[in-house]
Amino acid sequence: MWDVAEELKAMLVFAEHRYYGESLPFGNDSFKDSRYLNYLTSEQALADFAVLIKYLKRTIPGAKNQPVIALGGSYGGMLAAWFRMKYPHMVVGALAASAPIWHFGNLVPCGVFMKIVTEDFRKSGPNCSETIHNSWGAITRLARTGSGLHWLSEALHLCTPLRNSQDVQHLKGWISETWINLAMVDYPYESNFLQPLPAWPIKVVCKYLNNPSLSDAQLLENIFQALNIYYNYSGQARCLNISETTTSNLGTQGWSYQACTEMVMPFCTNGIDDMFEPRSWNFREYSDDCFKQWGVRPRPTWITTVYGGRNISSHSNIVFSNGELDPWSGGGVTKDITDTLVAITIPEGAHHLDLRARNAFDPTTVLLARSLEVRHMKQWIRDFYASQRKKH
Repeated sequence: MWDVAEELKAMLVFAEHRYYGESLPFGNDSFKDSRYLNYLTSEQALADFAVLIKYLKRTIPGAKNQPVIALGGSYGGMLAAWFRMKYPHMVVGALAASAPIWHFGNLVPCGVFMKIVTEDFRKSGPNCSETIHNSWGAITRLARTGSGLHWLSEALHLCTPLRNSQDVQHLKGWISETWINLAMVDYPYESNFLQPLPAWPIKVVCKYLNNPSLSDAQLLENIFQALNIYYNYSGQARCLNISETTTSNLGTQGWSYQACTEMVMPFCTNGIDDMFEPRSWNFREYSDDCFKQWGVRPRPTWITTVYGGRNISSHSNIVFSNGELDPWSGGGVTKDITDTLVAITIPEGAHHLDLRARNAFDPTTVLLARSLEVRHMKQWIRDFYASQRKKH
């Protein structure tokens, strides 16, 4: 964005989403009661952006008759696409990077995400995904023995010891989430988006995971070494805390509520096409968890109702970019829909790599993607000025 803004002589505006960061409509009470959370929806957020654009055009000298482009990655990418769909008079186009707008209902298979995660590990080192696949059984067997929970807690250097089978399930979930996060941030250079990490972190992690037929204990000692790359690359951590997987505050509280209302994304695994323990998508269980946590029930069909699901060919001027390494690409738009609803695929790209700043280690595929994106933006801008001239 920084490089492109300079090239296009544009002003960059970062709008904070309501209920994230400091934009708390009810101050410190915002998350205390679900009554205060009724205003946390994607539709309300989009309306905020529309009001903001009107305000900026009114108050900034020279901004009045200028085109606006929406940019975003991940959930922000979904919002960018939806903003162009819902407010086409406000923005001339949108770049939706790594935006899984189809990861809803049954638009894509619920197992597609974990399949891509597995593929990343499979390609990054010999036997890597098989080793992870075998680790779940190893954890289960060790946890069953008398001293097993203590041994696991020590071997994995956990901050709080495992006490029961519930803790063991929690541990497995935390390890799974770690592999998922690594797949998202498998960047070609050192980065600290979720945690400080080396270049191509999955390759580094897989060095420890190349022998699936070790004894359970040895296997888990290697799993610890692999986890340590993610949680302790900087060498600062004294123990591993299984209640968190990311250091930076990415607003998980707000997202958790949204996932329990409108952002219902089905995930499942079968342990055959992926390296995880089999887990089916159980909407009732999901709904009950949401009710327990927030006192709300999810609406699984709302997003496709309000934003059209796959039926979006009547819209225009949206570029959908996806990295093939990014598990979210499974729910993204990866083929052109019309000549102005365009898909760009980045073979060596992880989660919204194209939105990150220029880097000497950027693969050619991402440089190409960025130049295509800019070409589209320039076209939108030209079209905007041409229609302005027609008016006058």
